[in-house]
Amino acid sequence: MFEQQTSDGYSRPVEGIEQKTLVYGDQTLMVEFVLREGAQLPLHCHPHEQIGYLVKGEIRLTIGDEIHHVRPGDSWCIPGGVRHGAEIVRDSLAVEVFSPVREDYLPPAP
Repeated sequence: MFEQQTSDGYSRPVEGIEQKTLVYGDQTLMVEFVLREGAQLPLHCHPHEQIGYLVKGEIRLTIGDEIHHVRPGDSWCIPGGVRHGAEIVRDSLAVEVFSPVREDYLPPAP
């Protein structure tokens, strides 16, 4: 699968947070998150392992009982089933990979 960058295909699961599935395969799925200053991603968990990288901005990321001050170039891995959430300190851009594929993040069929 190959996808060229476009400005369409974003959804807004939470106010101030937009997401777009970039590509996916049999075992992994990659998502871009545009995060607006002041937005809150509530604590939640899912069975998928989640690996992320902060491209720009600043967030406060909670993973389990730990809070991490995340800046550009920082990365993280959240095991499946662990509660996590985020507070967006400055407008940010993050890329995350999920395994196995999150069916709820698959784009609609054309």
